[in-house]
Amino acid sequence: MTASADQRIEQLEFRIAYLEQTNSTLSDTLVQQQKELDALKARLGHLVQKLEAAQSQTTEYSAEDEKPPHY
Repeated sequence: MTASADQRIEQLEFRIAYLEQTNSTLSDTLVQQQKELDALKARLGHLVQKLEAAQSQTTEYSAEDEKPPHY
């Protein structure tokens, strides 16, 4: 092979190595984001359950709990 062909192969190998590293980094980032998304979904589900439970509870008011009309 000529020097020019060797240089091109070296450049291509360098680019492939860079792309593999970038792909690995992006994959790791995606996995971390998915974990965070799953955790947030779980928290949201828990909060929705708490909200629904709070809304379904009936609150009894007495005359003492109500403010007089002049307030």
